[in-house]
Formats: sequence, C-alpha cells, structure tokens
Amino acid sequence: MEDRPVGQWLDELASKASTPGGGAGAAMNAAVGAALVSMVCNLTIGKPKYAEHEATMTEALAKAEDLRGRALGLAAEDAAAFEAVVAAYKLPKATDEEKQARTAAIQAALVGAAEVPLRTAALAAEVIDVAASILEGANTNVISDIAVAASSAKSALESGVVNVEVNLASMSDEQLRKETEARLAEYTPAAGRADVLIAQVRERLAR
Repeated sequence: MEDRPVGQWLDELASKASTPGGGAGAAMNAAVGAALVSMVCNLTIGKPKYAEHEATMTEALAKAEDLRGRALGLAAEDAAAFEAVVAAYKLPKATDEEKQARTAAIQAALVGAAEVPLRTAALAAEVIDVAASILEGANTNVISDIAVAASSAKSALESGVVNVEVNLASMSDEQLRKETEARLAEYTPAAGRADVLIAQVRERLAR
C-alpha cells in the first residue's frame, strides 16, 4: 500500500475485481484523517506563537503517524480477508463431509473478515480523538484541516461499522456475534465526537 501510486490504487478500486473494496476504502479514509492531523502538527511545531502547545503537538504527531501506518496495513489486510471468504465459498460441496468443511471454512473466514473492519473502526475513533486533542493549540491557518481529518475518520468509522455488520449477518456463532457487536459499540460514539469537533472548527472559522 505504501509504495503503490494513489491513481493506480483507485483504478484497482474502480475495477471489476472484488478487492480492494469498501473495507480497504474505509481504512484509507482513516489514513487520510491521520495524515491531516500530522500535517496540522507539522505546521504548528516550531512556531514561537504556539510554543506552549509544542509538547501536545509533538505527542499527537507521533500518534498520528503510527495510526496512518496501521491504517495502510488494515487496507491491505481487508483485501486479504475478503479473498479468504471468497475462497471458502468456492470450496467443493458435493458430499456431506465437503459441505461441513466448507461451512466451517466460511464461518472462520467471516470471523476474519469482520475483525479487520472492526479494527478499522477502532483506529478511526483514535484518529478522531487525536484530532480533537490538537484543536486548542493548532496553527489557526490550518484548523479547517482538523475538521477534514475528523470527517475522514468519521467516514472510516461508519464504513467500518457497515462492513462489520455485513459479516455478522452471515455468522452462525451467536455468542461471537454478540461479543463483536459489544466491541463495535465501544467505537461508534466517536462519530458524535467527530461531529462536535467539526462544529467547533466551523464556529472558530466563523469568528
């Protein structure tokens, strides 16, 4: 993901191929959000006017860079997870034994396919919170980019939720479904925090 030109990746996303797809797109949105947080930090650090916020910005920059790298990794993982589901559905089902093996393989693949967007949602929530942490001390010339970062991360979060839900719908393990839904519920409130942050930025821009 890190070495591929953006235009090439978008061509692949637009193609008839099933991967990359929406899950990878969600992770890339999270990466964009994290990158924008880094940009704001980089344009604030070292400026005397914002010296009192230097430590906050430096810490946020390190977090944002880590999140961006992890998001790119999730984009690649999502494609691999979906391909595993497709492969499982293609397994033979001529005999009862084959049917049982195929069903088990499908269920195992669905677990993996739900785990990646779940982690994307978690990461997106982190991006939103890091973006919020820099608003107070950010270079005022680029605070609009904090809102864009929050918007991108919110999109990643909501997309991750949808991709978890679509896999949960086909999972037969009720206990695992409930556990996954509970984990997902931990991250969804971050969408509201993103809305608050965007509103705060717009309020400042209107002054």
